[in-house]
Amino acid sequence: MLLAVAVLLVAVMGSCNTYKKCELPNDGVVGEYAKAVAEHVDSTALGHLAWTEIFTDPQLQSLINQALANNVDLQNAKLNVDIAQAQLKGAKLAYLPSLTFAPNGSGSTVTGVNMKWGYQLPLSLSWEVDIFGRLTNSKRKAKAALLQSEAYRQAAQSQIIGAVANTYYAIVALQTQLNIYRETAELWRQSVDVMKKMKEAGRYTEVAVVQSEANYYNILATIPTIELSLHDMNNTMSLLLNVSPQEWKVNTASVVTLPASIEGGVPMSYLAARPDVRAAEQSFAAAFYATNVARSAFYPNVTLSAAGGYGTLIGSAIFEPAVWFANLAGQLVMPLFSRGQNMANLKAAKAQQKQALNSFKYTLLSAGAEVSTALVTMTKQKEAHENIVKQVEKMKKAVEYNQDLMLLSTTTYLEVLNAQQSLLSSQIALVNNELKNNQAAINLYQALGGGR
Repeated sequence: MLLAVAVLLVAVMGSCNTYKKCELPNDGVVGEYAKAVAEHVDSTALGHLAWTEIFTDPQLQSLINQALANNVDLQNAKLNVDIAQAQLKGAKLAYLPSLTFAPNGSGSTVTGVNMKWGYQLPLSLSWEVDIFGRLTNSKRKAKAALLQSEAYRQAAQSQIIGAVANTYYAIVALQTQLNIYRETAELWRQSVDVMKKMKEAGRYTEVAVVQSEANYYNILATIPTIELSLHDMNNTMSLLLNVSPQEWKVNTASVVTLPASIEGGVPMSYLAARPDVRAAEQSFAAAFYATNVARSAFYPNVTLSAAGGYGTLIGSAIFEPAVWFANLAGQLVMPLFSRGQNMANLKAAKAQQKQALNSFKYTLLSAGAEVSTALVTMTKQKEAHENIVKQVEKMKKAVEYNQDLMLLSTTTYLEVLNAQQSLLSSQIALVNNELKNNQAAINLYQALGGGR
C-alpha cells in the first residue's frame, strides 16, 4: 500500500505539464498575432460587422438569405458543429461516475439434489479520478474541435455570401452594359439616318453612310453576346440559391460601401476575425491537448468503484433468505510493458503538433498577404475610377462637339464615328471599373473574415 502511495505521489509531481493550457509561441508571426490579439480586439472591425451592414441593397440581402437557407454545404457545416457540441458534452460527462444496473439469476444443483435458484439485483458505480489530466485534456481537445467546426461553418457562410454578392454585381454590370449598348444602338441608328439625309443633300458620299451603318450593325451584333453572358450569370445565381434557372432582378445603381477607416490599414488583430485563422489556431490547440493526452498515458490510471445490491446469489453461493451486499474497491493501473508504444504515440503527437503550428504560421502569412492585396486593389481601383469618370465626361462633350461641327461641315464623319466609339469604350470601361470596385470591397470584407 505504501509503495502504491509513493508511486502515485511521484507520478503526480511529474505530471504537471499534462495540465498546462495551450499557449501560442511568443516569437515570429505567431507571436505578433498573439500579442496583437491579447492587447486589442476591435469588435467594430470590418470582419466583425454583420453582412447586412455591408450589403444594404434589399434585393441582394434577400438573395443572400435564400442562399444561406438552401445551401447544402452550409447545412452540413452546421451539422458538424452539432456533432462537435455532442462530443464536447460527452467529454464533460466523462468526469461523472458511471452507474450500471445488471440484474441476473441462475440455478445450481448437485446429483440427487433439487435445483436451487438464486437472483441478484446489483448496482455498480465506477469513477475515474482525473489526477493526471487525461479527462481534462480530452475535454479541452473536444472544445478546440468545437471552435474549429464553428470556424469552418463561418468560413462556409462567408464564401456563400461572397459568391452571391460577386455574382449579383456581375449581373448588375452586365445589365448596365446591355442598357448602354441598347441606348447606343438607338443613337447610332439615328446617326445613320442623319448620314443618309446629308448624303441626299450632297454633303457626304455613300462611303459615310456605309461606314456608319457598319458601326451600327457592330453594336447590334454585340448585344446578343452580352445577353448570353447575362443568361449564364443568372444561371450561376440560381445554382448558388439551389433553385431552378431563372432571371434575377437587380438594382443597377447598387454599390458596396465600406467604412472609410479601413483605408488606413489593417492591424494584425483584425486577422482574428478570419475563420481560417481561427480554425488553424484551434487545430494547433487540439494537437497540443492530444500531446498532453499522450503524455498522460505514462502515468497511472486511478479508478474507484463500488457495488451493492440485494439478492440470494452472492458469488457462487445461494443464500436463503435474500440479503443485502456491498463492496468498495480502488484500482491503480501503472503502464509497464507498454512504455515503448506510449513513447511512439507521444512522438507522433508531438510531430502532429509541430505540423499544426506550421500550418497556423502559413495561414497567418497567407491571410496577411490576401488582406494586403485586397486593400491595395480596392485603393487602386478607386484611383482609376476617378479618371475614368472624367474620361466619360470629356468623351460625351467630344461627341457633341463633333456632331455640331459635322452639321456645319467643319469636320468629317470619321471624326464623329471615332468620338462615338471612344465614348462607348469609356462607358464600358467605367462599368467594368465599378464592377471591380464592388468585387474589391467584397473580397476585402471576406478577406477580413466578414460574413457574420
